[in-house]
Amino acid sequence: MDKAKSLKIPFFRKDQIPLAFLNKNVPTSAIVLAADIGGTKTNLALFKIIDGKLESINEKSFQTKDYDSFTDLFNEFYVEDYANIDAICLGVAGPVIEGVVQGTNFPWIIDRKKISKELKVKSVFVINDLEANAYGLSTLQENDFETLIMGENLAGNAAIISPGTGLGEAGLFWDGKKYHPFATEGGHCSFSPQNSLDLEIFNFMRQKYGDVSWERLLSGQGIVDIHEILRQLRAIPMPVWFMEKFTKEDPAALITKTAIEKKDEVCIETMAIFMRYLATEASQMALKLKATGGIFIGGGIVPKIIKGIDKELFTNNFVQSGRMASLLEMMPVKVILNEKTPLLGAAIYGAMGVGS
Repeated sequence: MDKAKSLKIPFFRKDQIPLAFLNKNVPTSAIVLAADIGGTKTNLALFKIIDGKLESINEKSFQTKDYDSFTDLFNEFYVEDYANIDAICLGVAGPVIEGVVQGTNFPWIIDRKKISKELKVKSVFVINDLEANAYGLSTLQENDFETLIMGENLAGNAAIISPGTGLGEAGLFWDGKKYHPFATEGGHCSFSPQNSLDLEIFNFMRQKYGDVSWERLLSGQGIVDIHEILRQLRAIPMPVWFMEKFTKEDPAALITKTAIEKKDEVCIETMAIFMRYLATEASQMALKLKATGGIFIGGGIVPKIIKGIDKELFTNNFVQSGRMASLLEMMPVKVILNEKTPLLGAAIYGAMGVGS
């Protein structure tokens, strides 16, 4: 199993991140292939390390399910001009065990030893995509975030929660000087109803899926399912114009867009429930990690609807924790606006492992 690497720099540096701050053994020049592999899309990029800093030289995005393996996708991406890849790091949505992972929402099995052999690259690393996201935080600037809760500027552990195709969660342990990112599979923990509406939603989801995890609700499909439940409970059919789009467009994206534009009451309620659930799970994660260093929300959903988020609704549900409300009020909550964060994090991790 790869030894965990640590971050030695604070968040929100305003200059480009010198990799030497991360690991004294990082080479001054090298080429690193980084990947952010999710259930919907895979982002790949080649980076040069120049004078200890990352510089992107080629980047492309692919639909994950259009390919049978990472190697197939790599062969389409590959640029012959940059044949001498020194390290590869793949951030993958799924539990990584000793360099091997079965994708949670896509069918690939990714094995770092097999990839190393097939691509003839010695230094290959496979880490969880949220772990990569955590490493990527170190490269971001203040304008890469939108603040939901200001909190206080306290040192301490931090956490990331990212609703998208699935629900990713990761932690960052603060040792007093630097952060140590680590992956979790907390998104697959069980959802717990808090009121009668939650119970209706729980029963619907249990009948449909068997298990009712937080990922079932805090994901693109979760938005679609909550919307369907509310249509049934409220006995409000889809408007004709909405139904026509619903069969042709991404349903989750349509629901969120319609809610932001305030064109349909069921869509508005759907997103209010989604944000309440997100605040609740973020709060639970914050307490479990005592994340005074902050909660960071990433993924493919929340950054796209940031202008339509009711910050008061989110805050009220985040701090509702009885005796721990005062602690939660201290914790900043920020949305990650830079969608390349996991890719940058994978590049950093790969750069720190060149030659190993």
